[in-house]
Amino acid sequence: MSPINMQRIATLTSAEVWTPVCGQQDLVDNSGVVVWLAGVQVALFYLPAAEGKTLYAIDNHDPQSGANVIGRGLIGNIKGEMVVASPIYKQHFRLEDGSCLEYPQQRLRVWPVRFNEGVVEVAQA
Repeated sequence: MSPINMQRIATLTSAEVWTPVCGQQDLVDNSGVVVWLAGVQVALFYLPAAEGKTLYAIDNHDPQSGANVIGRGLIGNIKGEMVVASPIYKQHFRLEDGSCLEYPQQRLRVWPVRFNEGVVEVAQA
């Protein structure tokens, strides 16, 4: 097999699969909505007035409390970073990468997310 074909096969096996999870009309501006994706709760945050990225997908499971509550957290901006505050212990997670500001050892999983003709799609690797 030629090197070009091997490279194509590697690209195909690591490709993301986009899964529709809800409609854009199901989102609540500046708030969280939780969807089910392959056995995991994913919190979607839609920030229509934000500059740059406006849609985020992050794990709904709070590692500090063990509860599935991140989608009910408050959205804020700390030092230019968009964050969600867990509603139980109030620790802040960056929406962009899931890292916790107060506890660097904690991190929430994040997923690529996009709008596709009015449908919200989340990528799975």
